[in-house]
Amino acid sequence: MTDFIDTYRDIIVQIATPFCTGTGFYLKEWGVIVTNHHVVEGNRYVAIEGRRFAKQLATVQYLDPKYDLAFLSSPKDCPELPAVPLGADQLVRERDAVTAIGHPFGLKFSVKSGIISNAHEVMNGIPYLHIDAALNPGNSGGPLVDKEGRVLGVNTFILRDGDGMGFSLPVRFLLEALTAFKAAHSENTCRCPACLNVVSEETVERSFCSHCGQRVQLPASVEEYQPTGVLRIVESIIQRLGFHVALSRSGPHQWELKHGSAKIRLTYHAANGVISADALLCRLPQQNIKPLYEYLLRENYTLQWLTLSVYEQNIFLSLLVVEHYLTEDNGTAALQLLLQKADYYDNVLVEQYGATWSEEE
Repeated sequence: MTDFIDTYRDIIVQIATPFCTGTGFYLKEWGVIVTNHHVVEGNRYVAIEGRRFAKQLATVQYLDPKYDLAFLSSPKDCPELPAVPLGADQLVRERDAVTAIGHPFGLKFSVKSGIISNAHEVMNGIPYLHIDAALNPGNSGGPLVDKEGRVLGVNTFILRDGDGMGFSLPVRFLLEALTAFKAAHSENTCRCPACLNVVSEETVERSFCSHCGQRVQLPASVEEYQPTGVLRIVESIIQRLGFHVALSRSGPHQWELKHGSAKIRLTYHAANGVISADALLCRLPQQNIKPLYEYLLRENYTLQWLTLSVYEQNIFLSLLVVEHYLTEDNGTAALQLLLQKADYYDNVLVEQYGATWSEEE
């Protein structure tokens, strides 16, 4: 298993949109990133990140609500990525060993092993692979792989209250979609939900399928996301500070900002109307901790807006703002201060007080 896991580590893609996070995987032979339709729905482009390429925007090139598939443009400015085989000619049986790969809950990489519980679980007219590997939110769009490293399916959904019970679209549906996508000779395509033909701007007339007259939506015709309310203010602040807003998004109501050695996670908590920004600075040393604690307390006495804290072994610098008091001006000033102080404090704590860099660093 180790050999193919290392290969997949290089081609697994983490996807973030304003609405959700998910997984994709790059197919070298086809030149696209495969994921689920529901992961990228409502977006013309999404943020992608991989082990061997930096975070960047990818264009949605194919939408398929029928089979819950989507294709994205391939990563740019990265070394050549390895190829993985599609197991379209493999006979799948119950109790076959499989591995689900993805980014559950926004984590960077996760491998879940299990077996095929049912090789032909029909739901909504589609025969899914029912697997007992514990899938979680964020796994959507990742590959289901056999013990030889062949792609058997695309992890698509779980049953609520089903203890992680997962369902994967068989790879033959993916192969058919890839073939039809390439035959369309267009990077702006979708599958008509009525006649199931793959159509492009050349075969769509005023948003209607030329084959059957069903209304369709090509990726390029998707209305671009426009934040409102407090989300608009937060993203305006991010832009004013010089960050690329779309690349800063890391999921619903979440953003990630990097400045020097500092990494800030920004979250809007809609339930209680609070915006939090947390910088993980470093980890406590194992010895001579008292001087470090005394330093944190002294600094907290003088800090405006910000708070230094310790949780378990981690040292944080945090900012909390109630949405009713948030403006673009005071939010920009506060977040800029957090970025500057985080970049300053982590160095001081490591160099002068013996703290250690966190694993994320």
